[in-house]
Amino acid sequence: MVGNLNHIIDQVVKEKGIDREVLVEALEASVLSAANKKFRNTRDLEARFNAESGEVELFEFVIVVEEVTDSYREIDIEEAREVDPGVEPGDSLGMKIDAGQFTRVAAQAAKQVIIQKVREAEREGVYNEFKHRVGELVNGIVRRYERGDLVVDLGRAEALLSHREQVPRENYRQGDRVRAYIIEAKLSPKGPQVILSRTHPGMVTALFHVEVPEVHEGLVEIKGVAREPGSRAKIAVVSHDPDVDPVGACVGMRGSRVQNVVSELRGEKIDIVPWSSDIARFAAAALSPAEISRIYVDDEEEALEVVVPDDQLSLAIGKKGQNVRLAAKLTGWKIDIKSESKVAEAEAASALVDEEAQDEAASALVSEDSQDEAASALVSEDSQDETAFDLGSEETQDEAAAPESVGDEVLEAGEQGGSVAE
Repeated sequence: MVGNLNHIIDQVVKEKGIDREVLVEALEASVLSAANKKFRNTRDLEARFNAESGEVELFEFVIVVEEVTDSYREIDIEEAREVDPGVEPGDSLGMKIDAGQFTRVAAQAAKQVIIQKVREAEREGVYNEFKHRVGELVNGIVRRYERGDLVVDLGRAEALLSHREQVPRENYRQGDRVRAYIIEAKLSPKGPQVILSRTHPGMVTALFHVEVPEVHEGLVEIKGVAREPGSRAKIAVVSHDPDVDPVGACVGMRGSRVQNVVSELRGEKIDIVPWSSDIARFAAAALSPAEISRIYVDDEEEALEVVVPDDQLSLAIGKKGQNVRLAAKLTGWKIDIKSESKVAEAEAASALVDEEAQDEAASALVSEDSQDEAASALVSEDSQDETAFDLGSEETQDEAAAPESVGDEVLEAGEQGGSVAE
């Protein structure tokens, strides 16, 4: 163990990219571990690396006492003053031990500690490197398949391209080169794990950053990406320079720039649309290549009702609803597409319902008027009957009173006649 280790340390630091201090700590820990194993942890030991001599020095610390009770951790004051004349009882005295006396087993244990520390430092270095590269594109070589997942060699580390992050119709063999997007870097008991993806929308954005200088410089910004991996994607772009056409910049001369992206995505179609803060304009662009007649906006529900000509309905919806589905993802709003004929039929039906409702209302009003008139007539008849009844009562009373008068008159006449007869 004794010897100049500076050259070895420098070589390991250069080849493995490990911090020098980490390696020095590993060496000190390995020597201390071997020494404790040799002395069975009976002594207070400390290992220090001497950069000038290039060796790890081992020191044993003992307490200076007047009467020794533990020979492994204490030293007599007279013996201690032979080493350091100025010591006093209670002081801690450090004495250098020859590190060359370690056995082969101790040296092997020290080697294992060094190897372990080097591996831990390598893992930490890989993790620190890739955790800052999340969102970047990387190139790697396919090493093997593990239960449908691809293990990709990135040089310093192996990354995982899981089955769910692979495009369904893409196939790879061992030794193939693959380009993927880093979505995560994490530490695990088995070491650092770098997770890749070829289905993430961020991969489209990263590819345009590589292929389009205006995007890389920030003159053109990609505001959103909606993607169905392996089939089709839509991206919304906006220019921060009035002299730069965002769509034209991304398409390139004769479509060269977008074709490079399409080739990397194995033929996935890409629609590039201009972004707008006006949701109606943005939605109309997102539904391209279909032509839009008009759009009704519901801000509260964040929903759009889009009306298209009859011959544009299938184009607006797309195969299996793909076009409208991607447009809804890109805008973040609900989109309901209707043809002009359907809207006209609905409006006509609504107008008919309104007319019927008006007719029913008018009919109900006439019925109410008739009922009012009938009620009024009934009231008049009742009034007439009451009047007739009153009149009949008066006549009856007169008739009832008339015989009583006549009787009286007859009676009076009889009385008078009687008198005459007499």
